[in-house]
Amino acid sequence: MKTSHLALAAALSLAAGPALAQGECGFTTDLAVKHLSAAFPAWVAVTDTMKACAPNLVVELDQEFRSKQPTAFAAEPSLYHIGGVANGTLTPLLNEGTIRPLDGYVAQWGQHLSENQLIRVDGQIMAIAMMVNAQHLMYRTDVLDELGLAVPTTYAEVLDAAAKIREAGLVEYPIGATMASGWNLAQDFINMYAGFGGEFFDESGMTLIDGEAGVKALETMKALTEYMDPEFLVSDSTYVQQQFQQGKIAMANLWATRAAAMDDEAESQVVGRVGMAPAPLAEAGSLPATTIWWDGIVIAKNIPDDEAEAAFRLALEGLSPRTVAAANDAAVWLIDGYEPGPLSEGAIGSAMMGPVAYPSSVEMGLLHTAIGNNIADFLTGQESAAQSLADATAAYVAAAREAGVLQ
Repeated sequence: MKTSHLALAAALSLAAGPALAQGECGFTTDLAVKHLSAAFPAWVAVTDTMKACAPNLVVELDQEFRSKQPTAFAAEPSLYHIGGVANGTLTPLLNEGTIRPLDGYVAQWGQHLSENQLIRVDGQIMAIAMMVNAQHLMYRTDVLDELGLAVPTTYAEVLDAAAKIREAGLVEYPIGATMASGWNLAQDFINMYAGFGGEFFDESGMTLIDGEAGVKALETMKALTEYMDPEFLVSDSTYVQQQFQQGKIAMANLWATRAAAMDDEAESQVVGRVGMAPAPLAEAGSLPATTIWWDGIVIAKNIPDDEAEAAFRLALEGLSPRTVAAANDAAVWLIDGYEPGPLSEGAIGSAMMGPVAYPSSVEMGLLHTAIGNNIADFLTGQESAAQSLADATAAYVAAAREAGVLQ
């Protein structure tokens, strides 16, 4: 399976431009259209625009969307028309053949879309990207200023700053991280492993995580947990976001899509006191500990053609300059009218330092699951780093052989 990859620098050069007027809906429908995606602010902004054009739109924003989508889209008919996906969550839908090619729709109604928005798989457009995403360092500017600390650029500097912040007692926990058991924990490892220069697979599809880069990644993660909430294994993106907003933590390598929430006066106690910087390097001279993602929409296969057409056209309303005008800082948009602001500086800075794009492949999906299910025991002191990596490798091999992608 050959999938398109986005280069963030090129994407931004195409997306950035003067803000456009909001205008009116170019398409409206009374059909009952259903949408399922993640719950971060960018999806709220996109679906709010869609709602203005479709009174019967049903929106489900759920952080567990990735586990719900495969079964829901495989139903006859599909339980949803539109799916919000990313490069890591598109693959299961492709493997099951439950989303439809969009080439005809793009030719008829999507001529304005940039090439970077067209996610092609084996030559067919299977998704439309709306934004790029990466994890970057968010930090309390007032805390670092009070202690005379520079913004950390490596994880050694993060740990040094954390020790000084804890000693000063300025916040409850110096560090927050998305280490909830399962998907989030695996993603945190993948970011750190990539930062240390680790390769995920060899030419045969065998994983390579069971080596020096894997051990370094785990040891760095464990060192960070010494400065975190003891309940870090339930800490997902929303958990860390809320810890920041409540003034409980001082630093976190958090998704760019969570940046705008820090300055939301309706829910944040630290408005104007959170800075954005590139993701810290795994070690001096290495790569930033993050991966590049895109988010966008897909259309279900198992629905009537007229409903699919309406769903696509409605999705384009959400992926329009009206959304960007209303929520410019909610994402690093790939949509006309986006103007990068201070809240996007960290993600853009991370991307410009050349981190890897998260691989969208069957193998990576299986490895992600294997990692998330097997490395927590090291972080809680129940086994060695080598044993946790061996366990994850064994789980991947079993799953990959069952899936027929490893002999």
